[in-house]
Amino acid sequence: MPDRAAIVTGASRGIGLALAELLADEGHGLTITARRVDPLEAVAQRLRERGHEVECVAGNLADAAVIADIVARHRERFGRLDVLVNNAGVGIGAAATDHQDKHVDLQLDINLRAVILFYREAIELLEVAGAEHRNALVVNLASMAGKSPEPWLSVYSATKAAVIAYTNAMNKELGPHGVKSVALCPGFVDTDMSDFVKDRIPADEMIKTSDVAEAVRFLLRLSPTCSIPEVIFQRAGGSL
Repeated sequence: MPDRAAIVTGASRGIGLALAELLADEGHGLTITARRVDPLEAVAQRLRERGHEVECVAGNLADAAVIADIVARHRERFGRLDVLVNNAGVGIGAAATDHQDKHVDLQLDINLRAVILFYREAIELLEVAGAEHRNALVVNLASMAGKSPEPWLSVYSATKAAVIAYTNAMNKELGPHGVKSVALCPGFVDTDMSDFVKDRIPADEMIKTSDVAEAVRFLLRLSPTCSIPEVIFQRAGGSL
């Protein structure tokens, strides 16, 4: 049984995949989750072939019961939780006059509500780890859009600003229990979520998923007395 264990949402691709690989290489047993079964299983199989212990749970994070099941299955498999990565997210651009109810609800459910519910379900496990080593960590994927909101991405921006606020609140609430929270705020990262802007910003000029992973590696190495509530990633020579 690994000495450390982590949950990573949205782990089948992009930033979530990079963070799952990092945490596995850092010795964490993993529970990975994403909506689509086949890509998630493929990631789990690759990690297992490298000798890592992986629990794989596909599901829709808009469903509170799915979130509760993910944490319950993680507890059953590993018995502990040292790192929670709330990475799953969705962005749907539209002018304010064109917002569709289902698209607004989807972004609120996945980007914000799921983060809140994962905390609720995982706090007990996180506080046990915090009591043990004072370095339990929750990584919340926010965005530069949460720092500098974009008009066409207004709902997405609002959810990410809320994630930043919630992260700060959780630091005040859970910090005394040895549980740190950090909001990662990247600009455009070279993933498929940024394909819509690659005609203006070439992929080779974007932030890399490895940049985000290296930031989390750094956070894992902080002493228990140091907490970093927010990390902003900007493209060299550009704001986003």
